[in-house]
Amino acid sequence: MTELTPYAAFVVGLLGAGHCFGMCGGLMAAMSMAIKGATPAQRFQLLVGYNLGRIVSYALIGALIAAFTLTLAKVTQLNAHLVWLRVLAALLMMLTALYIAGINQWLMAIERLGQGVWRSIQPLAQRLLSVENPFQAFLAGMVWGWLPCGLVYSMLTWSLASADVQQGALLMAAFGVGTLPALLAIGVSAERLKAWVQNTKVRRLSALLLFAYATHTLVVALQQMR
Repeated sequence: MTELTPYAAFVVGLLGAGHCFGMCGGLMAAMSMAIKGATPAQRFQLLVGYNLGRIVSYALIGALIAAFTLTLAKVTQLNAHLVWLRVLAALLMMLTALYIAGINQWLMAIERLGQGVWRSIQPLAQRLLSVENPFQAFLAGMVWGWLPCGLVYSMLTWSLASADVQQGALLMAAFGVGTLPALLAIGVSAERLKAWVQNTKVRRLSALLLFAYATHTLVVALQQMR
């Protein structure tokens, strides 16, 4: 069986960096300037705290999604059909690859699904944006983790397919860690890294690798259905 592994989730986070720049760039830039007169080291601490909070939220959401599948499997015959969730995860991964390559904009449509939830917590997020220490940044990051994001939603199908609370949390945490280089680069104004990640050839190569993994996952899942 081709597992939806934390390593693969980490790679997806790395490959999806281009999307992270567009979705979260403004937030990271604002966070990096949250304390006027702060030293580069202080700003970096805020960025790390903010991102750790975001990753913790991803892990929590992944655990909740996996717990839902696990509970449903115990009261129904869902166990026999979990392979279908792997097929769904593979298909969404393919669409994510196409988005990263610039071929479609499906992720933007998926992000609209979470707008209702985000509107309810956005006032809290705005109050937390002005932080003074890493712990406050961590709390702000936990709220930020609920920001509507099509890439996150596509990754949540992995947690859904795992039907394992620990694995669901680990998958989303690994994905979050994979997004760290891109978002930290925004915060510290690493222009060379940002330019490299957003380079068309790099994005297309990343998309090709992701699509190849998704295809392999899909083929194995379909073989299991025979």
